[in-house]
Amino acid sequence: MCQRYRKREKGDRLVNEPRLSRSLTVAARWVQFMFTTTQPDVADTIVAISSATGPAARAIVRLSGRRALDIADTLCNGRIRDRIVAGEFLRTGLQITGFRGRIPADVYGFRAPRTYTGQDIVEIHMISCQPLVDALIADCLNAGARAAQPGEFTLRAFLAGKIDLTHAEAVLGVIDAGDRHELKQSIAQLAGGVANPLQSIRNDLLNLLADVEAGLDFADEDIQFVASDDMLKRIGAALAHLTNLRRQLEQRLLESRPFRVVLAGEPNAGKSSLFNALVGRDSALVSPTPGTTRDYLEATIELAGCRIELVDIAGFQDASGEIESSAQALGRKQLEDADMILWCVASDRVERGRDLPPKAVSIATKSDLAAAPTHMLATSAVTGGGLTALREMLATRVRAASHSALAPSSSRCKHHVQACIDHLRRTHAIALENETPELLALELRLALDELAAMTGAIFTEDLLDRIFSRFCIGK
Repeated sequence: MCQRYRKREKGDRLVNEPRLSRSLTVAARWVQFMFTTTQPDVADTIVAISSATGPAARAIVRLSGRRALDIADTLCNGRIRDRIVAGEFLRTGLQITGFRGRIPADVYGFRAPRTYTGQDIVEIHMISCQPLVDALIADCLNAGARAAQPGEFTLRAFLAGKIDLTHAEAVLGVIDAGDRHELKQSIAQLAGGVANPLQSIRNDLLNLLADVEAGLDFADEDIQFVASDDMLKRIGAALAHLTNLRRQLEQRLLESRPFRVVLAGEPNAGKSSLFNALVGRDSALVSPTPGTTRDYLEATIELAGCRIELVDIAGFQDASGEIESSAQALGRKQLEDADMILWCVASDRVERGRDLPPKAVSIATKSDLAAAPTHMLATSAVTGGGLTALREMLATRVRAASHSALAPSSSRCKHHVQACIDHLRRTHAIALENETPELLALELRLALDELAAMTGAIFTEDLLDRIFSRFCIGK
């Protein structure tokens, strides 16, 4: 996107300002989107269920668009439009096609532009009975709404200038978070953990570029808009902030917790031997005496490019003392944090009936001593039988379950941050060598383009499609 500057008189000095394409206004963003993408009309009124499906105390059906209030008013026989107060709910009844009587519901109405999407929004809260919800959505469609596409509510929030792309990706991160660590990272980004530092850097670089452009306009006159030392200092400060941000993004990608597999079962079920066989070294103490493992052991292994954190815990039994009670408590805590549990059953023993914990998969150990049950994977730490199949099963499970809620966002931002750093380094070198200011201005513009692409001030249809197509419908 080309960059031009216009000048205006402000006091006794000329101040350069970026034109509209540099920092898109809300209206310009909508116009740009409408004429450069094939997405549906963002002025349509859309409807979708925004809560989880299935039986529950409450289901939430959301409408957004210019006719949201009219459609909701139609469903309530004209009882709500003039009575809705923003931020408060109105208890009413819905007349849903195919059902006798009025269905109790709470209706929330929010007026544009002070809403998530920047449009009128109505939320209908009712009992989560799927036939009722389906019939309500059908009535909304018949009244003039259309079904929302994946991520369309958040897309409208972005196009209305309510959030930038880093915030939109954080919304998806919160939805997809698989554990507390991922949720904490997503909430931090949603709160401006990436956008706020970028805005400060971008503002300072815009001011610096304005001074450089002003100097170009008055190159034949003895006017200096920014001193060389001050320019180098400001470029260096931006480089330092961006380098720190890049380090944070890299750390976020590295901090994604490995897939955690816990070996559990009754005492002397062969857990420690299997642990050693999978790790490839004698890490766990192995003994024929039941209850040898009192604490838990951890080791990180890699299978087919997938990192797995393997945990060996004490066998489950009735505790007869304080030490065994502590070991049992530690074991239960590890099961709670596990992504997968390998419940080990010795082939030469008959295990008493037990309800397996969630996420547990039963495998047979010590298959060299006796025939394993036919419904279990047979393994032997002595002969190595079944270990290849077990490793393949673990790698398949990890690949199916592994995801970092913010990995796509981190990778995209890291790319733009690195490109911006490269341009600023060239800018610094040009300023240091007192080379032509036109080259310096060009590198500054390119650096600003990378920042703008990161936050979404500059975007393409493909980029929006890649981001918002990953959302579920109703978000």
